[in-house]
Amino acid sequence: MSRLQLVLPPHAETTTCGAMLKELQNLWDEIGESDTERDKMILQLEQECLDIYRRKVDQARKQKTDLCQTLAEAEAEVSRLIQSLGEHESFSRLEKPKGTLKEQVAVIMPAALELRSKRDARLRQFLDVQSHIFQIHGELTGTLIGKFSSHLLDEEDLSQRRLGELKSKLQELQKEKNRRLQEVNNYIKMIHETSNVMSVDFNKTICEVHPSFLDIRRDQSKSISNDTLARFDGSIHFLMNEKKQRLQKLQDLGGTLIELWHLMETPLEEQKKFEFVTRLLSLSVDEVLDKGCLSMGVIEQTQTEVDKLNALKSRKMKELILKKQLELEAIYKGVHIDTNGEETRQALIDVIESGKLDLSELLLGMDDQIKKAIEQALSRKEILDKVQKWIFASEEELWLDDYEKDQNRYNAGRGAHKNLKRAEKARKLVGKIPSIVESLMGKIKVWEKERTCLFLYDKERLLDTLEEYALMRHQREEDKRRSREEKKLQEQLVAEQEMLFGSKPSPMRPFLGKKPLGQSSNVNMAAGTPMGCRISTPLGRHGGATSSGKARKLRGGVKSAAAAIPVNYVALPKDDSFSHNASSVASP
Repeated sequence: MSRLQLVLPPHAETTTCGAMLKELQNLWDEIGESDTERDKMILQLEQECLDIYRRKVDQARKQKTDLCQTLAEAEAEVSRLIQSLGEHESFSRLEKPKGTLKEQVAVIMPAALELRSKRDARLRQFLDVQSHIFQIHGELTGTLIGKFSSHLLDEEDLSQRRLGELKSKLQELQKEKNRRLQEVNNYIKMIHETSNVMSVDFNKTICEVHPSFLDIRRDQSKSISNDTLARFDGSIHFLMNEKKQRLQKLQDLGGTLIELWHLMETPLEEQKKFEFVTRLLSLSVDEVLDKGCLSMGVIEQTQTEVDKLNALKSRKMKELILKKQLELEAIYKGVHIDTNGEETRQALIDVIESGKLDLSELLLGMDDQIKKAIEQALSRKEILDKVQKWIFASEEELWLDDYEKDQNRYNAGRGAHKNLKRAEKARKLVGKIPSIVESLMGKIKVWEKERTCLFLYDKERLLDTLEEYALMRHQREEDKRRSREEKKLQEQLVAEQEMLFGSKPSPMRPFLGKKPLGQSSNVNMAAGTPMGCRISTPLGRHGGATSSGKARKLRGGVKSAAAAIPVNYVALPKDDSFSHNASSVASP
């Protein structure tokens, strides 16, 4: 009994175990178990109790270990969450808990749960922000594949500061996205306007940039990537260059149309058909917005009109060039410069038909030639005026010769008084011929010296003609002088014979039946010039002879003028008072 008493704890009798042990002893007593058996069974009971206690202790130790581990993990998690969330200020009052492990766990776990909740909420915020960042960044770079995964989140830093940075980045990306969307809209608007102006397929152009812009589904995002913007920029650059080229083409064609209209004198009704083209002449590229005004159809239509007018212009230019050539020949002919007109016109026709020269340049060349011809004509005018005066004086000299040969010139009759007046003026003018010729030769020499070329008059050098004329006139003067001396000598002989033999009737009695000069049916009553008499002048009246016989007539005129002076010609004194009247008559 003593052993049992040692094994039982104090007050064991009052416990259930004590009652059971007491009952067990009573049973053993009743049974009659020996002490050895009893000690053996008691030892067994003690061993079993120790095993139970040991298990309980092990369980308690394990529980303690678990609580310590839980507490350590909770503390570590709390510390990590506080560090990750950046909640140092919010949990600054949280000190290390005191008391039993369960008390410490009971204190730390709510804080851990709160921090976990905050972490989860913060994770959702980070996931939402970074998902948007991932999506927008993918849209901007053109590398969007799938959605943002949560495992890509960096949970080591879930602080508000980091979240604010991400939100700021998201805002910047959203601004960039909005800017690009606006830029894309502007690109699309520009492409639409340019395509509309040039009648280019808008959908095809947009599809070449990116197919997403043709998708009518609202959930389909439009591409705003760098590559898309670059494509947009290239497309706009191409379209604007094409627009500039087409506008320049139409402006060139429009300018050509206006020149051709002005040249062809096209009616306003015809010009209004291409008013849409001429309006483009004063517009810049950005100002051209009318639909289809730069289409290829408009360009082809305008080009066809220009080609048609150019063909018409070519025909007109040929006519105008030949007309200019005739004008040039007329100018040269008016100043007695030979141009070989037929050969020149044929050469022009050959050049025009060959197409080797630009007709506009050829026409400008003709204008320059006409200008030079006019200048050359003006430089010859003074000399030609004196030539005409010389010609007129020579004609009057021939007329005077014929007049003085007429034996009935003094008879009263119709037109006789006019012939007398003309003869008086002609004598004064004839007396000035030497001075006219001398002055004319001097001016020709000065002209040739200044221009280092010969002064030709219908292919002949005028100075040579004048020198020949002056020489022949001098010879005529000598012949006249000798004739006068012979006549004077004859008159002296007749007078001496009359004194010796008496007077005899003159064999030279005028024929009364012959009409006076003024009454002849061949008389030009307006000018008083005998029409039946052949008038030969040095260069021909007002320009001399024409065609290939000009030179022969020029030479023949000089000789005729010299031969026309009668043998009984008496040189009359010069009268300077008649110079002005003669000049006015001689001027063409």
